[in-house]
Amino acid sequence: MQRLIELSFILLLSFRYGSNSAIPVRSTVDILQNVKPTPTIEKDTVSLEEFFIDSVNIGKRKFNKIELSKYRKADSFYVVVKFYSKQNGKWTLKNRYGYEKDGILGLDPKLSDFNNDGLNDLTYISATAARGANEIRRLFIYNRAKDQLISLKNSQEYPNMLYNKELNCIDAFLVSGDCTTVFLKITGDSLKEFASVSLSDGLTVRTYNTKGDEKIIFQDPTNKARFARYMNFNPLKEYDKY
Repeated sequence: MQRLIELSFILLLSFRYGSNSAIPVRSTVDILQNVKPTPTIEKDTVSLEEFFIDSVNIGKRKFNKIELSKYRKADSFYVVVKFYSKQNGKWTLKNRYGYEKDGILGLDPKLSDFNNDGLNDLTYISATAARGANEIRRLFIYNRAKDQLISLKNSQEYPNMLYNKELNCIDAFLVSGDCTTVFLKITGDSLKEFASVSLSDGLTVRTYNTKGDEKIIFQDPTNKARFARYMNFNPLKEYDKY
């Protein structure tokens, strides 16, 4: 009985003090720190697996900061995104987001301009599909007027996103048995389709009005191409590399 009491006391101390290890940050520029997961994770234990911080490249350089943390629980993963603005020499939290994530791939955060305002936005890998052919990312756009980071709520529906210089938009590349290039505009906190090129039973070009109603503007059932990504739909123009 005494041995059981001693073991219980040791476990209580381990639970109380074992999860508070600080993760040292050596720099504020492009740090991706991987923390090895605990071999055995108790049901209610949360462990930090990845951490990324940048205060030089996101939004207004040196006046904004982003922190991404990927956590592991016993049977799930989730990501916390924090966005800060420097005011009176101090960092003020402007946005905080939390999302579930798969445990297959790391965050692979990338900072680049998706809306052609000269300021970097953020994406990170949130899932994968089609055996890795579809890289699914969450997209966060920096809003200059509000000095905030806006999460685009349907960005996960559009894999393999790129900023499209040709049309000043975003395009996505959806791969399954065939493929479709989708052209998108940022509207508020969402992405809205305005055209697509589909390679399924030939080639079909569609446009979409503001209500989402589609119109076929070109169709070629003799086209035998199965995989091609397009940077323009009218006229048709393929990417050389993507």
